[in-house]
Amino acid sequence: MALRNIAIIAHVDHGKTTLVDELLKQSGSFRENQRVMERVMDSNDIEKERGITILAKATSIEWKDTRINIVDTPGHADFGGEVERILSMVDGAIVLVDAAEGPMPQTKFVVSKALKVGLRPIVAINKIDRPDARADEVVNEVFDLFAALDATDEQLDFPILYGSGRAGWMNFDPAGPTDEGLAPLLDLVVKHVPEPKVEEGPFRMIGTILEANNFLGRIITGRIASGSIKPNQSVKVLGQDGKLIEQGRISKILAFRGIERQPIEEAHAGDIVAIAGLSKGTVADTFCDPSVTEAMQAQPIDPPTVTMSFIVNDSPLAGTEGDKVTSRVIRDRLLKEAEGNVALKIEESADKDSFFVSGRGELQLAVLIENMRREGFELAVSRPRVVMHKDETGQLLEPVEEVLIDVDEEYSGTVVQKMSERKAEMVELRPSGGNRVRLVFYAPTRGLIGYQSELLTDTRGTAIMNRLFHSYQPYKGEIGGRVNGVLLANEAGEAVAYALFNLEDRGPMIIDAGEKVYMGMIIGIHSRDNDLEVNVLKGKKLTNIRAAGKDEAVKLTPPIRMTLERALSWIQDDELVEVTPKSIRLRKIYLDANDRKRYEKSKIAVG
Repeated sequence: MALRNIAIIAHVDHGKTTLVDELLKQSGSFRENQRVMERVMDSNDIEKERGITILAKATSIEWKDTRINIVDTPGHADFGGEVERILSMVDGAIVLVDAAEGPMPQTKFVVSKALKVGLRPIVAINKIDRPDARADEVVNEVFDLFAALDATDEQLDFPILYGSGRAGWMNFDPAGPTDEGLAPLLDLVVKHVPEPKVEEGPFRMIGTILEANNFLGRIITGRIASGSIKPNQSVKVLGQDGKLIEQGRISKILAFRGIERQPIEEAHAGDIVAIAGLSKGTVADTFCDPSVTEAMQAQPIDPPTVTMSFIVNDSPLAGTEGDKVTSRVIRDRLLKEAEGNVALKIEESADKDSFFVSGRGELQLAVLIENMRREGFELAVSRPRVVMHKDETGQLLEPVEEVLIDVDEEYSGTVVQKMSERKAEMVELRPSGGNRVRLVFYAPTRGLIGYQSELLTDTRGTAIMNRLFHSYQPYKGEIGGRVNGVLLANEAGEAVAYALFNLEDRGPMIIDAGEKVYMGMIIGIHSRDNDLEVNVLKGKKLTNIRAAGKDEAVKLTPPIRMTLERALSWIQDDELVEVTPKSIRLRKIYLDANDRKRYEKSKIAVG
């Protein structure tokens, strides 16, 4: 059977996973009576909740004597470590673009990687049935994007299809016909995408996706570059430097058949398969026949730009809500994550009770924390810090991102002002239709930490922000931080409604009545710029005097609920987020007021 390997590239929410659903349905991968979930490729709980693809996954369909292996790639730059490896497995790509929004920064990120490895993409204009669709303009924008990314003449001569993934049709004409379904797209894949390149020699394969399975152990997915492989065959694993990592036998070979993986007796060069049986080989390693002496070159991975401290939870409430609290279990979990996610870097601190975790962005690290919390972990995490570099002359460099903001015209002035305060430089302003404008900035990553929630507040929730790593540039100077101080609990206990009611004129609360608090825990946002210790346990004094209005029920203003991402971006350098399976609490690093004063004095002395 002929083979084709393709990746589907798209920005977050442009309909990639929905299109894969339709391809699987129309190619007969499901039985007629089979119950299938929506967005079947989103296997992870967080992916389903947020509607974003985090982990790259493979599937395959049969179309007229050809097996098409499809890889669903993440659309967010924070998960770019997945993307870079995936593209080395495929020979073609479908670039899916929203007919109204056009190419966005994350599309640009993945497309630039695809063009660099020499893929010739097919462009599919999706959601053509949207009332604000502008297909012709979007095609021109895609062409301009390819040209700006130094595409070759061959790559610029891309075929274009129009359609709707949700409605299940694609055609060369925006008007249809729609009754052919996705057949034109599948026929074009078979015709336009080359057959997998097969090299001569014994079995060789680069590990691309790593996962753990309770029954089979470690499973590595990759594309076989040369030779063939059978179960029980001896193989060895070579690292990037060519050193031997381990030798062993393949216990099982799994091939993608629809959404399921089925064991097969032999796999050949060009096919994408998963192998089990090895205990140490990981992503970017070369799995090969014992006679092979040289490792294959894996795609280089962009460096991390943001780092955070993961600290053993030492608050008075530690261990009351989670069962995984020690540094040993946290360390093992982080090292396991780093094995499969090559964009993460883990370092242990000298005192062994905290770890420095570096990644592509706050979202990537927040997803890791959210997963750990759901697994029963308790830990404290610091504010994200950017990873700085020094050039040959000793000049300090910081990561700068390209930021694209779509916003209603009336709020554009506020956005430009706030971005300039964060040392951003505006490079483009143009109307995007419907009384909206598209603003493009180059902004330091430091300035963007915490801006998402502020942007939504400033624009009444109408702005859409997309970010993409641009380059390292000279340090831009100090950026102003949070202007408000915090309200701190001065003793441990349960917050009382009467006390919270009397504190409301000091600023909004972030906790509710009845919640457990401890000394040094943040319970609200102070209306001024200094921190204030308050008593939230103070009950109402009961007397035998009764007066009109004396016993009215206390009506509290609903508290501001801190999500994990909002909390991470809101805290200052002397504060932590305490994360447990049931709660997200904010606290000072030093819980005792005297310790905080000593810390402030030492900072002034050093400064």
